[in-house]
Amino acid sequence: MATPIALVDCNNFYASCERVFQPSLRGKPVVVLSNNDGCVIARSNEAKALGIGMGDPWHLSKATFEKAGVIVRSSNYTLYGDMSARVMRTLGEFSSRMEIYSIDEAFLDLSGFERDPRTHAQQLRQTVLQWTGIPVSVGIAPTKLLAKAANRVAKKTPECGGVLSLMSSDAQTSALASLELTDLWGVAGRMAKRFAELGINTPLELRAADARFMRDRLGVVAERLVLELQGIPCLRLEQVTPDRKSIVCSRSFGRPVQTRTEMEQAVATYAARAAEKMRRQRLATSSLVVFVLTNKFKPTDPQYTVQQLVQLPVATADTAKLIRAARWGLSKIWKDGFRYKKAGVMLLDLGPASNVQTDLFHQPDDGRSRARMAALDALNARFGRDTVCYATSGVKRGWKLRNEHVSARYTTNWDELLRV
Repeated sequence: MATPIALVDCNNFYASCERVFQPSLRGKPVVVLSNNDGCVIARSNEAKALGIGMGDPWHLSKATFEKAGVIVRSSNYTLYGDMSARVMRTLGEFSSRMEIYSIDEAFLDLSGFERDPRTHAQQLRQTVLQWTGIPVSVGIAPTKLLAKAANRVAKKTPECGGVLSLMSSDAQTSALASLELTDLWGVAGRMAKRFAELGINTPLELRAADARFMRDRLGVVAERLVLELQGIPCLRLEQVTPDRKSIVCSRSFGRPVQTRTEMEQAVATYAARAAEKMRRQRLATSSLVVFVLTNKFKPTDPQYTVQQLVQLPVATADTAKLIRAARWGLSKIWKDGFRYKKAGVMLLDLGPASNVQTDLFHQPDDGRSRARMAALDALNARFGRDTVCYATSGVKRGWKLRNEHVSARYTTNWDELLRV
């Protein structure tokens, strides 16, 4: 008997997080906006029923939303990240092997529950809702691709009760018949077009294709898609997340930035945040990229987009060194006379901080540097972001992105705990 794999996906995750601590939002249309309150990135089922689409711009939809009684929230990634961690810890109680796929999805190995995986999944679903307040859907199948498909059908079919098992061939056929080719995990428009050129237009037609032929014509990815649809596992659970190759911190500004002083503050802030993320993974970087750009959606403004690579003599995880390097990179590309819309810092060539290659003239971060960074991270984690920061990051930061509708950080900030 094949080992069942479950994909657990949080329903409308960002909107659901907003509802956990604000019960008055339940049953009402809720949307969450992207950075800088730009466009819709999450919708409750009620908002979807109103025809609100992903990516709808807030500045064009404001009057329509207000008329329809839509409740708007700005992105609150601090809250979402903590709620995600709570959900994942709960899922860990139901499987000894788990792959966290994204902030709101995880694959679980259900070995030992082959006889009745659906009952186990129902219990999982009820426990996650009780412990975290987040509703989830569960798709069960012998492969990750089929588990993804099962989850998609479970979400859209109320009769499933949030759980669908595709462990039998008949159940797989029925589910795949209800999906479009582009509904499959890994099949976007470009891949679907290549399949169409071969006469394959549905998931069932793709399942019936010859795997070896697909490999010869379209490569190993297409072959794996066919095999996974046929119930042959090709994608294994990744319990250990591989080290990241790059880390980016980038934001759009709340208003155009026109002075070098403000841009230096922004670049320093982004370098510090990227460094904090990197240290969390015990990594160090030996190069970084600084980039700035104007608003391409305002063609009447002068346009300028540029980036600068900065090579570091020795890999580091020290925020001060990275800020210094980022400001140097900015000095090479800065030009007056432009209304800058966005900037960012990308850390490249990441490697373990415990194994840094030195040279004759430069040494890696010493004990004092590591202790200083550990203290910095601990203080900011305990008392809130930027409780301690470098002066070059600025104080007022009038360029910060807009988040006029942001909710409280109920689970991570003492000053914003839920009051009853």
